[in-house]
Amino acid sequence: MQDPRYMSSTQTQAVNIDAGLRSYMLGVYNHMTIGMAITGFFALLIKNFAVASSENAVGYLSNGIPLTNFGWAIYGSPLQWLIMLAPLGMVFWLSARVNSMRPTSARNMFYIFAAVMGISLSSVLLVYTGASVVRVFFITAASFSALSIYGYTTKRDLTGLGSFLMMGLVGLIIASIVNIFLQDGMMQFIISVLGVLIFAGLTAYDTQSIKLMYRAGDDQGIALKKSIMGALRLYLDFINMFIMLLSLLGNRE
Repeated sequence: MQDPRYMSSTQTQAVNIDAGLRSYMLGVYNHMTIGMAITGFFALLIKNFAVASSENAVGYLSNGIPLTNFGWAIYGSPLQWLIMLAPLGMVFWLSARVNSMRPTSARNMFYIFAAVMGISLSSVLLVYTGASVVRVFFITAASFSALSIYGYTTKRDLTGLGSFLMMGLVGLIIASIVNIFLQDGMMQFIISVLGVLIFAGLTAYDTQSIKLMYRAGDDQGIALKKSIMGALRLYLDFINMFIMLLSLLGNRE
């Protein structure tokens, strides 16, 4: 490494920007990791409160898992639709309001969103075996890491790819909503395969986009807001890729 005493002002500025960028991206990944931990904690917590012993069950899931009163309320009543759709509503709300929030409020809302997502995803732990959930999680983590590193290091402009993937994402959402009512197994398989490809591409695209959002002159508050929004984008890429892979590779209870 070149001695800073012999660097030109341009070289010194480049080094400072590089250090600032690394710190900014580290903040993005740290917020995302904390969000993932919160999601996992709440998913396990809700699952443990929802499952009953056979003699104390007030109802059963279609796969025979006995439920407590609490479990039946969130999985067997109309409340399940609110729990399912709440994270989507929070994503739109947070994206629209983040610029007007205080930085700490934006961070706290992201963590609250991660908790709500954990409650919504708790049903996954009742559908798939614990071993397959852990296996698919690590497969997702390895894939996500490789794709994010590619997005960070590549010199290729991924803007065109991002536009194409966003169109694919809209189609995927529409197809998923339709299949809620159709319950077609082949259609779900196609949705899962396309979903893995779309969110894999979005992981690389979003990482590059988040990197390009960095500005050396940003104050601490603006930098924190950018890191929170970056963490939210990568968090959603990870969660959705995990769900799609679990649909393809997971073993059901």
